Amino acid sequence: MKNLLTVDLEDWFSVETFNRVFAPDSWTRLESVVEPTTEKILNLFADYNVKATFFVLGWVAKRHPALVAAIAEAGHEIACHSFYHRMVSSLTPEEFREDTKLAFDAIVTACGRVPAGYRSPTWGIRQDMTWAFEILAELGFHYDSSIFPIHHDLYGDPNAPREAFEIRLNSGKKLVEVPASTLNFMSHRIPLGGGGWLRQFPYWFTKRGIKSLNRDGVPVMVYFHPWELEPGIPRVKLSFKNRIRQYGNLNTMEIKVKKLLDDFDFMTVGEYINELRPIEKAPKK
Repeated sequence: MKNLLTVDLEDWFSVETFNRVFAPDSWTRLESVVEPTTEKILNLFADYNVKATFFVLGWVAKRHPALVAAIAEAGHEIACHSFYHRMVSSLTPEEFREDTKLAFDAIVTACGRVPAGYRSPTWGIRQDMTWAFEILAELGFHYDSSIFPIHHDLYGDPNAPREAFEIRLNSGKKLVEVPASTLNFMSHRIPLGGGGWLRQFPYWFTKRGIKSLNRDGVPVMVYFHPWELEPGIPRVKLSFKNRIRQYGNLNTMEIKVKKLLDDFDFMTVGEYINELRPIEKAPKK
């Protein structure tokens, strides 16, 4: 079966680890790697004739519009990843709407594509944040991919469904939620297939986990960031835990992505949404 291939299009300094280190108004003064690393990804995807969903940070779309246009022209799906990469839980509804609309407009201006999907920074939306889903539906999004159904110190919604489900809203609108992938192991949910988890776990574990879920008819959400394919990103003094999160096993990421492309077939999230019939309906909040 086909799994889901996604890229969070952002630069190394946009991540939550640096939210108190580099304010957005300082980003233009920092060394950027988003263009060369994304071009490497586009070439890699072309070699394997595979299409992915790029969740584009609005700031990147405004700063590097030609890059986003090139992604769209290569046939990849364009989705939204906020504008300033701020945790949704730290924003008021008005701030969230403004940030999302700003990102939406920047993406459309850059590539002419209207994004149907949204992914919050740092997997920062939970099931009970219905106000955020209402705003996404109001702005015209058809699906969301922001929930990570695990326990984590920064994010997570451990009681959320592990597979795609439909969210019916009080407004009468609805969204499809496509959560990050997890494995069940001894009553625990283990993250699988993306970002730091893909870097830190040995590839044999990721491969075995994907095959296990696929045998049950469940596609796996693979995700990574362009900067993770550049081991030489600038080093910043961080706590031990954050050093591991930001820099751990960067030298293995490109190899692991290539192995995934060798071993599995992929499609975009948008293609998967179109195939979902029927879909589980979560209780109305």
